[in-house]
Amino acid sequence: MSRLADLRFRAATAFQRRVANPLTRRLPGHTLLETTGRVSGLPRRTPVGGRRVGESFWLVSEFGGRSQYVRNIEADPRVRVRIHGRWHSGRAHLLPDDDPVARMRSLPRFNSAAVRAFGTDLLTVRVDLDA
Repeated sequence: MSRLADLRFRAATAFQRRVANPLTRRLPGHTLLETTGRVSGLPRRTPVGGRRVGESFWLVSEFGGRSQYVRNIEADPRVRVRIHGRWHSGRAHLLPDDDPVARMRSLPRFNSAAVRAFGTDLLTVRVDLDA
């Protein structure tokens, strides 16, 4: 990883952890992804931008395998997603062969712009929601 990419990663994750995520998690209408902590076993809730399409929820991780929630998904793909205030259980799939830039064209614009601006290793994630 280049020095600039590492700096962007550190700055963005520090801002997200200390400012954006604690505030956004409290907003009732914001979408949350709940994973199980790979070390602690505790629920971890991360605000995400994405879109439900049928029985799947799609999102793009801006830091790929460096994202804590992606690492948690690798350890345990069972997740929950809060969409419009309602929780849905599902199974997450990491899709390294998907084109994340093309995928973001179908996702919410504001979040996609932020992911493109700060992201260094984009990775598509699909959550297949339980019926």
